[in-house]
Amino acid sequence: MSEMNKKTYVRSHEPIFWGLFGAGGMLTAFLTPVMILITGLLIPLGIIDQGNFNYQTLHGFATTWYGAGIILVLIALPLWHTLHRIFHALHDLGIKRGRDWQQVLSYGFAFAVTVFVFTLLLQMS
Repeated sequence: MSEMNKKTYVRSHEPIFWGLFGAGGMLTAFLTPVMILITGLLIPLGIIDQGNFNYQTLHGFATTWYGAGIILVLIALPLWHTLHRIFHALHDLGIKRGRDWQQVLSYGFAFAVTVFVFTLLLQMS
């Protein structure tokens, strides 16, 4: 095999962030309208009983392992989606120099909040 046929591939961390971006976008697109419908219309109009959404019920759900996992996913994935979009919007706005600090700031904040929420949910259960 000649040297011209050999390709060198550079490893990138971008697929990880695109995966989190896509999952967060899908989750946001599907669940945000439902949450607005329930908390903005159905509960205030009395169609859904408000008793199901009291503190004790929601705290009881959050202290189970599956409830904590669902809450972590509902907070973390849309946050990763948002910060990935902000990171690329900075490039679209013409802020091109120093992309490393932009990545650290965007993804670092998303990671820090994810870890913070994870530790809070661990302390609750």
